Amino acid sequence: MTVTEISKATGLLAASESVTVLTGAGISTDSGIPDFRGPNGLWTRDPEAEKASNIHVYRSDPEVRRTNWQRRASGELWANVEPNIGHHALVHLERGGKLHTLITQNVDELHQRAGNDPSKVIEIHGTTRKVSCLACGWRAPMEAALERVRAGEADPHCLECGGLLKSATVSFGQSLDQRDLVRCEQAALEADLFLAVGTSLAVFPINETVSIAKSGGAAVVIVNQQPTPYDRMADVVLAQPISEVLPALVGMTDGRSEFG
Repeated sequence: MTVTEISKATGLLAASESVTVLTGAGISTDSGIPDFRGPNGLWTRDPEAEKASNIHVYRSDPEVRRTNWQRRASGELWANVEPNIGHHALVHLERGGKLHTLITQNVDELHQRAGNDPSKVIEIHGTTRKVSCLACGWRAPMEAALERVRAGEADPHCLECGGLLKSATVSFGQSLDQRDLVRCEQAALEADLFLAVGTSLAVFPINETVSIAKSGGAAVVIVNQQPTPYDRMADVVLAQPISEVLPALVGMTDGRSEFG
């Protein structure tokens, strides 16, 4: 990163009182979570796994569900992953009183595990850490379903209504939660700084929060190693590793933040 870029971004953050953050897959890379379609992505290495992410296939094909449950029960999916310094930097931002809302496209719950207040986190694509019923909406920790799989249930169903169980993520063919979308738009409008971290900003409609924030008068800072469609709209673009940029941005020194 250049001194000029980081200084400008740091100045914008220091002058802000209300920061809305949008995070994507890039912030979890240093925790050992690959993307889905990259060279080492989950779907690249195992195309069968992608089938389970399509709600129509998941509902109609018991074999896809059984394979998916066995994969999860084996513990191979994101086993032993922990929050990294990028996640902890956003916790420091919150402790400094500047974080309005943290919108994440990730489904790993690493922001909450790092220490961010769950009430400030919007999981726009859901979470793999919980299971939900496709019929009645019942939810529980994912481990509750995985214990049943390990005990011999190949395709566990809801104990409340008998409906199909699935990770509480938004699959292809499912709609985003409209209440979450409204919260995201409101958070973008109420921010005086919008910080996009580790996201390609290519996924509609959540990428439009950048435009919404800008139209509301917010400064925009993008931290992403690859170009995004919104770079020209940004006040600062930091195309360097997140684990280096975010700690510097929030003033972390020896694990502490200048904001508190």
